[in-house]
Amino acid sequence: MKLKHLEVFNAIMLTGSASAAARLLHVTQPAVTQALQHAELQLGYALFTRQRNRLVPTREAQSLYPEVQRLMSQLESVRRIASALRSGEDSELRILIVPSLAVHVLPAALKRFKRRHPQRPVSIQTLHTREIARAIALQEGDVGIVYGSVSHPALHEERVAVGRLVCVTPQGERADRRTTVALEDVVRTPFIRIDERDPVGAMLADQWTRMGHTPAAGITVQTHHIAMLLAEQGFGPAIIDSFTAHDSRSRSLHVRTLLPEVPVEVRALLPQGLRSPQPVADFIEAFGAAAGAAA
Repeated sequence: MKLKHLEVFNAIMLTGSASAAARLLHVTQPAVTQALQHAELQLGYALFTRQRNRLVPTREAQSLYPEVQRLMSQLESVRRIASALRSGEDSELRILIVPSLAVHVLPAALKRFKRRHPQRPVSIQTLHTREIARAIALQEGDVGIVYGSVSHPALHEERVAVGRLVCVTPQGERADRRTTVALEDVVRTPFIRIDERDPVGAMLADQWTRMGHTPAAGITVQTHHIAMLLAEQGFGPAIIDSFTAHDSRSRSLHVRTLLPEVPVEVRALLPQGLRSPQPVADFIEAFGAAAGAAA
């Protein structure tokens, strides 16, 4: 399939008809119909069936579409970069980050970054750690911000900041004003914890296993921010990272350091073997400063 065939195929999948695809592509309907016919002839099978005024994708078309979507996204990225080079504009900084760190630490980091690069466009995507590692390895992002280490052969890691695990509880829960709490005391009752597929969740599970504890059944979530919100609503104590807890604007939560202390590292993921552009280095520095203030 030629590029124009892919563009027509994608447009029809998006719009459902040749006339609407033509309007989307700013070409005539006969041009769309002809390109579709050529594509189907070249492939040797139909991509759409005609039902009244609609073009309904065949099974083959549905199988092709995810790959075509990925290709069209990459093509759009090439076009944006080419346009930026022509106009002299800065290229986009693509940031991939775990959801919890995107809520409060990222905005503070971006304020610092924008002082140096006020005109540079930035795109932000929130993903879980494994998805970020995979995307950075494929160079689908410029920098990834995650908790802990991922040990991926295609990635270079830089430690950005170090915090710790804390326990958050509603202020109205008992009159306990201690600043620390033992892990064994927390796990005796149902509590809110991070999924063990997350690096921090796995580290916490390893900690209580080493201590010979079996935690009481509670609520398991995927992000520290959700755990904090559930604790605030009275679903039980939550074990989260100090970055998330520090940036909580709620006065209804009591924050205590977990004992024994469990350090939480924030790391930047970069493609292995590639020299990072200066804006990437500046962003990592800005994020480290913002995270350090929240640790």
